Amino acid sequence: MITLKEALKLSAGEISELRNELEKKIFADKELGAYVEQLANLPLDKLGAGVPIAIKDNIQVKGWSVTCASKILQGYVAPYNATVVEKLLAAGLAPFGRTNMDEFAMGSTTESSYYGKTLNPLNRERVAGGSSGGSAAAVGAGLAVAALGSDTGGSIRQPAAFCGCVGLKPTYGRVSRYGLGAYSSSLDQIGPITQNVEDAAILYDIIAGHDDKDSTSADIKFESVADKLNADKKLTICVIENYINEASEEAKKALLKAVDVLKAAGHKIIYKNLENSKCDIATYYIIATAEASANLSRYDGVRYGRRAEAKNLKELYINSRSEGFGEEVKKRILLGTFVLSSGYYDAYYIKAQKARAHTKAKYEQILSECDLILMPVAPSTAYKFGELKNPLDSYLSDIYTISVNLAGLPAISVPVAKDADGLNVSAQLIAKAWDEKTLLEGALSLENSIKG
Repeated sequence: MITLKEALKLSAGEISELRNELEKKIFADKELGAYVEQLANLPLDKLGAGVPIAIKDNIQVKGWSVTCASKILQGYVAPYNATVVEKLLAAGLAPFGRTNMDEFAMGSTTESSYYGKTLNPLNRERVAGGSSGGSAAAVGAGLAVAALGSDTGGSIRQPAAFCGCVGLKPTYGRVSRYGLGAYSSSLDQIGPITQNVEDAAILYDIIAGHDDKDSTSADIKFESVADKLNADKKLTICVIENYINEASEEAKKALLKAVDVLKAAGHKIIYKNLENSKCDIATYYIIATAEASANLSRYDGVRYGRRAEAKNLKELYINSRSEGFGEEVKKRILLGTFVLSSGYYDAYYIKAQKARAHTKAKYEQILSECDLILMPVAPSTAYKFGELKNPLDSYLSDIYTISVNLAGLPAISVPVAKDADGLNVSAQLIAKAWDEKTLLEGALSLENSIKG
C-alpha cells in the first residue's frame, strides 16, 4: 500500500485512481468488517477528491451518518464536520469511509459493535483490538492509506499493535475533540493510525492545534514536527522492567530485543518499576464510566437518533435506551451512575480522581529523569474470539495503556516483531506532555533500527 507521504505527492488523477483501487479492495473484502458503510453510499463528491483517510464512526463528517457503532444512533446524520475533518480537507486529504468500532468506544475487541465484529487482518480468528479496531484493521489490511481513531484508554495504540500498525495518541488537548462522539471527556483524544512512524507524524501535524470550538483544547503554541524529526538523536529511555516481565513470554522476548536494538543505536537505557497497574484499571473505570453515564444521558429517544414506541415520556426514555444500547454500554452506564450516586461519590469518584493525580505524578517523576518511557502495549498478542470468557479479562488488555490517558501524556505503539503465529508485538513509547517531537524521534529510531 502506498504511504501517506507518497500519496500526498500524487496528482488529482492519480488520487482518483487510488480511491477507485481502494474501493475495489474494500468491496472484495467485506468479511474483514473494517468499514461499516459502503463507500458508494457516502457523498464523497461533496468533499473533493483528496488523499483518502478512513474515519472512525464516532467522528462527524457533514452529510454522513455517524453512529458510534450503536443502534440508538441509527438514522442520525452529522450536521457539521469535526475540526479534524476540516483540517484534513484543508491539507488536501478527504474522509474515505466509516470504520467499525466498539459501541461508543467501550471495548477492547470491536466485538460490541452494532454492525458486527472486525477481524484481525494478520489472523482472522483473532480480535482486531478496540475500540478503533476498524481503523487499525483497514490500515493493517491495506484497505486505507491511513486512518483516524480515538483513544480513551488505549483505543488507538492497542488495536494498532494487534493489527501491526503504528498508533499515536497525542497529548490530551493537543487535537480538537470538537465533533467527536464523547465517551469520557477528560480522557478521549483523536489520533492517527498509520503504516509507519513518518506517516503518523505527517497526519499528526495536519490535525493538531488549538481550537476555540473545543473547551478542552489547549491554547499552547503548536509547531509542526514531521519535517524536523531527527532519528539519530540520542535519548535516555526508561524501560519499565516489571511490566515487561509481566507480559507473555513471546512479547517479553520481543520487547527485550527492542531494548537491545535501541541500546545498540546509542540510546541510554535505564530501568525502573511502576506500581501495580491494577490500581490504574480501577481508577480508569470509575472515572470513564462516570463520565460516560453523564455523556450518554443525552441519548434518550427525544433529541438524537432512534426513538422507541412508547405510551408516555418515561416509557419513551426506558424503551429507547433499553433497545438502543448494547450490553457493554448498559453495564458501563450503570457502573458510572452508581459511582456518582449519593453516598458513593466520595467513596469512589473522589478517590479515583486523587488516584489519577498520583498516577500523573508517578509519570512526571520518571520523565524528569529520562526522555521517553518504554513498556508493552498489551500483555500479549491478539487473542482468539471468545478466548476471554470473563469480561474483566478483556479489560486487562488495556492494562498498560490506560494510565497514559489518566496522565494526559502522548504515547505511540510501534511494531517490533512477529510471534510464532505471525501476530504482531509492539512496543509503547511515552513522552512528556506536549513533547510529541521527542516521542516521534524515538519511535522513528526504533522503527529504523528494527528494520535495519
